[in-house]
Amino acid sequence: MKTHRQRKIIELISKYDIDTQQELAKRLVAEGFDVTQATVSRDIRELNLTKVSVKGAKQKYVIGQSDAKSFSNKYMRVLNDGIISSETAGNILVVKTVSGMAMAVGAAIDALDHEEIVGCIAGDDTVMCVIKNASQTESVQKYLEELKN
Repeated sequence: MKTHRQRKIIELISKYDIDTQQELAKRLVAEGFDVTQATVSRDIRELNLTKVSVKGAKQKYVIGQSDAKSFSNKYMRVLNDGIISSETAGNILVVKTVSGMAMAVGAAIDALDHEEIVGCIAGDDTVMCVIKNASQTESVQKYLEELKN
């Protein structure tokens, strides 16, 4: 729920000029999320949102650029260093990793926010990714391979 809510926050601040926590909470409620001001405040902090000026005196929330870039680079490094191979089995993508790297690779795959990936379960050296539609499993596999290059 938290990940879904935080994704919605990013979507909302990208779409609208939101300048207060109250406005963000109101939009989240309109989208079907049951949130408090404290929850919104915590999400803003965790997402490293900052305010920038727009149109004179007005401000809006944006994603902190430097942390977003380092966040992305960290996950790309994990994918490049951790994945050994992958194989499809119906709507499951089985990803083999370096021993001890499966949880990090699973987290990196989840962070990609690919619309077809429902989620991942990780062991020590294997990640099982559930894909929404079995017909998309091979395209997700290809997507991950392309990311590594």
